Amino acid sequence: MPPPMGPHPFKELEKLKEPKPKNIKEVPGYLKRLFGKFFSRLFYIFRLVWETRPWILIAKVLLAVCSGLLPVGQAYAGSLLLNELAAAYTVAVSGNALADAAWSSIVGLLVLQFVCIFAISLTNSINNLVTNMAGELVANHVRTKIMYKAREIDMASFDKPDFYAKLENATREANHRPLQILGSFFSIFSTVITLVSYLIILANVRPRWASLLVIALSIPGAVFNFVYRRKNFRFMRFHSKERRQMSYYADIVTNKDVVKEIRMFGLADTFLQRYREVFKQYFAGLRTLFLKEGGWNISLAFVSGAANCVLFLIIAKQVFAGEIEIGNYSLYTGALNGVATGIAGLISTSATVYEGTLFIDNLITFMQEKRTVRAMSQTPLEPARHVGHRIEFCNVSFRYPGTNRDVIKNMSFVLEPGDTVVLVGLNGAGKTTLIKLLTRLYDPTEGVILLDGHDIREYDVEKLYRIFGIIFQDFGKYAVSVRDNIGFGQVDKEHTEQDIVTAAKQSSADVFIGNLPNGYDTPLMRYFEDNGTELSIGQWQKLSIARAFYSDSDILILDEPTASLDAIAEQEIYNQFDTLRKDKTTLFVSHRLSSATVADKILVIENGELIEEGSHTELMAAGGRYCELFSTQAKRYLAEETKEQTT
Repeated sequence: MPPPMGPHPFKELEKLKEPKPKNIKEVPGYLKRLFGKFFSRLFYIFRLVWETRPWILIAKVLLAVCSGLLPVGQAYAGSLLLNELAAAYTVAVSGNALADAAWSSIVGLLVLQFVCIFAISLTNSINNLVTNMAGELVANHVRTKIMYKAREIDMASFDKPDFYAKLENATREANHRPLQILGSFFSIFSTVITLVSYLIILANVRPRWASLLVIALSIPGAVFNFVYRRKNFRFMRFHSKERRQMSYYADIVTNKDVVKEIRMFGLADTFLQRYREVFKQYFAGLRTLFLKEGGWNISLAFVSGAANCVLFLIIAKQVFAGEIEIGNYSLYTGALNGVATGIAGLISTSATVYEGTLFIDNLITFMQEKRTVRAMSQTPLEPARHVGHRIEFCNVSFRYPGTNRDVIKNMSFVLEPGDTVVLVGLNGAGKTTLIKLLTRLYDPTEGVILLDGHDIREYDVEKLYRIFGIIFQDFGKYAVSVRDNIGFGQVDKEHTEQDIVTAAKQSSADVFIGNLPNGYDTPLMRYFEDNGTELSIGQWQKLSIARAFYSDSDILILDEPTASLDAIAEQEIYNQFDTLRKDKTTLFVSHRLSSATVADKILVIENGELIEEGSHTELMAAGGRYCELFSTQAKRYLAEETKEQTT
């Protein structure tokens, strides 16, 4: 059963709550802050679009002016035409011939009206063209910004649930929201031009308060629109968790990596049920918002419609009394209808823009995520290359963000240049976390890590990463060609066929690559290509090892590099490692302790603490934890070997 919907843990969202004024004196300050944030977000959107392509903004401004003026021109031309036709009808009824000048005037007005109609149609077509092109360009620009930001964000951020709330909220808005807000803004611009023009026309209408009444009746609608846009925004943002749950449950049922377990354990119905339960709770809140907003809109529409009907009757009576021309009836009623429709559209669109600027705050919040893993000074150090490196951990402790338990506790040790070091410990002891600290994917909570005598935080981060050749336990599997999967070991290196092949041979991957349909050009995984090939986990691991061999690294780090390989393949890899790690500092993590026998130094970690340190011989002689682990594993191997011989 999914947890009940409750307050979102994302604390930054509370900053969106503008403290309401407690008295009349605080109202100006409240409005100033509210509108300040609104225009700040709006300016951010304009800047996004300008960054994408300046011509988008220029085109939108010109189209908005045309869209605002042309409907008024069409209505005015139509009223003049109707007046001329009425006059011509009167002349015809009286038995007089229509003058050529009068007929020319009618034809001219008719042409003018159709020019306006054509111009409106042309403007709409061009606007749709610009919107379609700009939509793709702006969405691409925003997605690119998000990808660049994700590229530099601390690894620690990916361990926090609130970060995924930021990410989900930002990516959810990336495709459509900026241009939607821009389009709505220029729609407001056009509407204002149209409204001003109609109000000028209505200045001659009696009663004088007609247009004021239409405007006054629109004010309650404006208030409720803005209120419910904010309510909708807050609901959507504070329930990111439920949307992520629904997305997770929907994706996991179709995830090819787990579909076998889903089928065999009959989990599909379980996840479907959880999806339905979360959606039911999520939609219940949305439905309440929709029904309340819809109820108010229907009530206000009824009142506004009744008022317009009364005003139309008043103008019709004036025409009947001969106080205004019949063509002006069309102009004035059209103007009143245009004012009512325009104000309703203005309110609705303004509310959409307001809501959109609130939603765009999702993107702003994500883009403001702070990076802490960076060089401490403006002139960072560059690590020496192709030399041995001395690494020293000095009283290092670490806990993951949002937790209060140290997974690394006051750890101190030294790795000398050229050392081969093996980390030993049970699952969860902290070995992989130690590697993340060494490679500066994380910074210690306490203590310091020294590289060649300098705090590791003094180095340029990107250049620091390049001295490490690493195979992670959860290595990457990329839906690209075999060649690219190997070449990703060092993307800034000029790829040569010989280097790729050599790396594959060193990892023993060349054997299965030779049997693939297109060799090194074979696309892997069936995500994009019909001829994509699925590899076994052991084959993938050999490719990850080939990536490490391909990289031009000074420090080699191997986190369970052969966990998915059989004993023969494992021995082949270790033989290659013996050649590869010459003159390099090498750090191994392996549960197969036979690899530890050749290490210069063994670090035994338990519950985040360094409990033993020394060579294989020294630790076996000490009879401590390492001796216990090694002896237990050796007995199991001997028992399995004896069993195989007897069978």
